[in-house]
Amino acid sequence: MISILKNIWRTLFTKNDTVEGVDSMDITGKIRKAARAQGRVQGVGFRFFVQTEAKKCHVTGWVKNESDGSVTMEIQGTPEQIETLEERIKKGNGFAKVRQFDSTDIEVVRGESQFGINY
Repeated sequence: MISILKNIWRTLFTKNDTVEGVDSMDITGKIRKAARAQGRVQGVGFRFFVQTEAKKCHVTGWVKNESDGSVTMEIQGTPEQIETLEERIKKGNGFAKVRQFDSTDIEVVRGESQFGINY
């Protein structure tokens, strides 16, 4: 029982955020976006939701709560992966309500292999 609880704790709270299937050195065909989500996006598991969906889409980057109540992120992958992730983010997780989502292209980061939650 204790080992099961340790595994759950490790899964939820450790930084093993490597995205499966991502070649961190190959940036061919990849794009990166800086984005901001506004609405009911804090206190509802939104960062964890974004991280989970990013991993499913094989997207790297990070997500962070801001003091103004918004959530910012940088997301990197192929245009198709980014489009899929953005659509999932706009729909939210059932608790979150994204009222506005804006993104802009930025420079791709070579060597990134994770999607993390920044604090």
